[in-house]
Amino acid sequence: MAEKIQVEIRKDLYEKAQKFIEEQGGFNSVEELIEFLLEEALSTEEPSEQLSKEDEEKVKERLRALGYI
Repeated sequence: MAEKIQVEIRKDLYEKAQKFIEEQGGFNSVEELIEFLLEEALSTEEPSEQLSKEDEEKVKERLRALGYI
């Protein structure tokens, strides 16, 4: 297991992330969601395929719901 450090975020953003997990599932904790989002955002790999416009809009809607955009 990789070493972990503590990071602080705004309480309202944390609560939005919790609500997202409760409604959408797919993650066991806010920490897991944040790690996933950071890994995706900081990935240097080229995407293996392009997202369709519909899939791109779904991703944007989820990020808006979390308060990222």
